[in-house]
Amino acid sequence: MPDKILKNVSPREYQEAIYKTCKEKNCLVVLPTGTGKTLIALMLSINRLKKFPESKILFLAPTRPLAEQHLNYFKKHLPELFASLELFTGKVSAKKRKKLWQNSEIIFSTPQCIANDLRNNLYNLEEVSLLIEDECHRCLKNYDYTYIAKRYREEAKNQRILGLTASPGADKSKIKGISKNLGIEAIEIRTRESEDVKPYLQKLKFSIIKLDFPEEFKEIKNLLHELYEKKIEELKNRKLLFQPPTKKNILDLQKKLMTIISTGNKNFNILAGATACAQAIKLQYCLELLETQTLSSLQRYMQDLFKQARQNKSRAVKQLTKQPNFNKAYILLTELIAKNLENPKLFKLKELVAKEMEEKTKRIIVFSQYRETVTKICKELNTLKGVNARVFVGQLKKGKGEGATGLSQKEQQEIIREFALGKINILVSTSIAEEGLDIPEVSAVVFYEPIPSAIRQIQRRGRTARLQPGKLIILMIKKTIDESYYWAAFHKERKMYKAINNIKEELENKNQKLKECKEKQKTLF
Repeated sequence: MPDKILKNVSPREYQEAIYKTCKEKNCLVVLPTGTGKTLIALMLSINRLKKFPESKILFLAPTRPLAEQHLNYFKKHLPELFASLELFTGKVSAKKRKKLWQNSEIIFSTPQCIANDLRNNLYNLEEVSLLIEDECHRCLKNYDYTYIAKRYREEAKNQRILGLTASPGADKSKIKGISKNLGIEAIEIRTRESEDVKPYLQKLKFSIIKLDFPEEFKEIKNLLHELYEKKIEELKNRKLLFQPPTKKNILDLQKKLMTIISTGNKNFNILAGATACAQAIKLQYCLELLETQTLSSLQRYMQDLFKQARQNKSRAVKQLTKQPNFNKAYILLTELIAKNLENPKLFKLKELVAKEMEEKTKRIIVFSQYRETVTKICKELNTLKGVNARVFVGQLKKGKGEGATGLSQKEQQEIIREFALGKINILVSTSIAEEGLDIPEVSAVVFYEPIPSAIRQIQRRGRTARLQPGKLIILMIKKTIDESYYWAAFHKERKMYKAINNIKEELENKNQKLKECKEKQKTLF
C-alpha cells in the first residue's frame, strides 16, 4: 500500500476511495481546491512504480511554479531513495533534457516543454506508466495537453491517465471532450458538501453585498448607452447582427467580419459593419468599467482612445471620439473624479478591510478582473491602518504600452513568500491567483466584482475555509452587469455538476455492459 511509503502525511477516507478507482481506470478527479488532489497523484505514482519498476511517471502542470510545487510536495512525502525526481523547464538545454529523461523516474514539467521535445523526437512516452495532467480542464483543442495525451495513448506500453481539476467547466460537450482526449473511463467528483469531504473542511461564511448604482453616474451611462444602441441598430439594419447583442455575439461578429475583409472583400456594408462593431465593443467595455470597476479605470481607457484617435491608429476610434455623447460623457466623468467620487464598491471594500483588520484577520485576497482596478484598490487599501497590500498580477505581455504592470514568476514567488510570512497581509489580484500557485490559505476572499465563469468562481472560492473558517464576500452593484455575471456563474456551476454526474453515469453504464460482455464470453468458452 502507498500509505506505508508516504512520509509525514496520511490519506483521508475520500482520497483512499478515489485512489482505488484511479488504480483500476483512467480517471478524471474533480475536487475543490485545497482538498488534496496532489496526494492522490502521489499515491497513484507509488502504485505504478511498484507495479512497473522500470517505468516513468510524467506529471504535467500548466505553469513552471506549479510544476515545481508538485515536485516539492513529492520530495517532502517520499523516502529519499524511492525514485529520482526531475523538473523539466525550457531553461535546461534539449541535450540535457534528453539525458535527464533517460535517468529519471518521475518528471515534472509544463506541457509546452514536453510537447516540444516529443515533436523534436528527443524521447517517446513508451516507458511512461502514468500520465498526470493537473488543471486538466485545459485538455481541449490545440493545447499541448491534448497533443501529449494523444501521443501517450499511442505509445505507452502500460497506460494509466489521471486528470485533476477543481472544475472542468459547465459545458457537457467540453467535459466530454476532455474525457475523450484523456481516454477517461471513470469520474470521481466531490464538492465541499460531499459527506466524506465535509468533516475535513472548515465553515465558509458567504455573503453578497449589494450596492446601488450612484445617481451621479447615470447621465454618463445614458450617454454611452445611447451611442451603443445606435451601433447595435446599425449592425441590425446592415443585416449583419441577427442574435442578441451579448459581448460574445458581438466579438464573434467582429471576428467573422475581419476574416471576410482579410480575404480582400472591400464591400462597403462589410467595412462599415466592422467599424460599427469595433465601436460597439469599445462602448460596451466603457459601460462595464463604469458599472463594475472604478471611475479612474474608465477615465484611463477613454484617454487611451483619444490618444489612438490623435495618432490615426483606428478609423473606428476616430469616429467614436468625435461623437458629442462620447465627449460629454468624458467631461462629466472628469468632473466626478475631481469631486473625489468613485464606485461605491471601492468605499465598501475599504470599510470591510478596515473591519477585518480590527478583527486581526491574518490574510485576505481581493480579486478583480482588471489590472487598472487592482492597482487602484491596492493604493486605496494601503491608506488603511495595519494594511500592507500588494498588487499580484501575471507577467507583462509583449507589446504593452507605458504604465502597464506585470510581475515575473520570480517576483510572484517572492510576494507569495512574504504573504506566507505575514509581511504582506492583503493580495489584490487578477486571475493569476485563481489556480495553480501555492498561495497560503486566507481568512477571507473578496470578489470586487462577480465573474461569469463557474471554473474561475470555484477556484477563487477554494482559496479559503480549508484548515480554518473562512469568508467569501462578493461585491455587487444592483441592476448592472455585476448581477448578470453573478447569476451566469451560479447557473453554470449547477449545470457543471449535473453534466459531470451525467457523464459519470454514462461511463459507469458503459463499464457495466463491458463487464457483462466479458462474463458472457467466459461462460461461452
